[in-house]
Amino acid sequence: MNRDLYIDFAKGLATLSIIFIHTAFWSGQFYIPAEVRVFSLVFDVALFYALSGITSGANIEKTFYRLLKLQITYMIFVTFLFFFDYFFKVFGLTFFSLESLQNFYATFGSKYATTGISTEPQWQNLGNWYLHQYTNADTFPVVMGSFWYLKVYFILTVFGVLILKFFPKHINWFIGLCIALTLIFNIFPWFYPTGQVGYVAFYLAVFLIANRMRGKKIQAGMISVLYGTVGVALIWMFWYYGSEIFYTINRNKFPPKIPYIIWTLFSLVTLFIFYNRLKITKENFITYIGKNAIFFYFAQGISSSIVYFIVVPLKENMPWWILMILIYIINIILASVIAEGLKKIDASGWKILELLRRKTAAE
Repeated sequence: MNRDLYIDFAKGLATLSIIFIHTAFWSGQFYIPAEVRVFSLVFDVALFYALSGITSGANIEKTFYRLLKLQITYMIFVTFLFFFDYFFKVFGLTFFSLESLQNFYATFGSKYATTGISTEPQWQNLGNWYLHQYTNADTFPVVMGSFWYLKVYFILTVFGVLILKFFPKHINWFIGLCIALTLIFNIFPWFYPTGQVGYVAFYLAVFLIANRMRGKKIQAGMISVLYGTVGVALIWMFWYYGSEIFYTINRNKFPPKIPYIIWTLFSLVTLFIFYNRLKITKENFITYIGKNAIFFYFAQGISSSIVYFIVVPLKENMPWWILMILIYIINIILASVIAEGLKKIDASGWKILELLRRKTAAE
């Protein structure tokens, strides 16, 4: 079966959008207007859950094996991150003063400026990362700030494949249940869970709806209806919540509430409309990003942290929009280079694990 390059292309564009979002919302907080930061959320993380739904099937063994491989790749990455962060602090305290190192971390802003810098490795952080408790990585704060997606992905993929396997004739019922729960949590906010339930209820609905779209094509006559529905939903949102809701879209994202859900509809509708309509026949840079999306996702957390040190000295010396374009391009380049390095680190990690397996396997 030939690989669907549209899926890779869409993943690549979604990854580039995430890089732009983290360019705008992290270092961009120093110079990018709030309006632009909000508009960056138009194509957001919901696309990844939808694409996962399109590509997922009812094969439990295959899905769990894929999740296991992802968990191991993730653990290799955070192990590398832990030791890089640790040795960076050791190097800093050896050749520079504690005050100089604190000033270095202060570049990220007061919220992420670390105060407890020491040469003692914080092993509990590594253990927390393995178990998807994302305590901050001081040297690269954007990394853990963007990893909430991964925990939700693991949870909803497990639920999703179980539903596809054991309830194939009742998928619509589960979609309805997820939508109903999301509405209940929003209409009665005192019931809204503070854990993962609010995330999974909405994104599992996206996952299952996308799975129902697998192999199908939206008819041309429905395109105007779908975009019209999105337009009506946006008009209602601004009428009901007031124009100030525009500036709080990001706050309504964690976990997803009605305003953010409406905000994501345009991107989801666009994804489904072009699915099986836009034909990508040749591989290119964007499809390459899509094929290696997980490494680019890891890499953009590092690169989005690095660009802080370009933004801070330049933000007063050029128009914000020129700086934004410059930083975004630099961020993509850095993420591409780092992703290639992470692929090599991942390959080395798997070789080490295979060597350990051979050494410890029973004769």
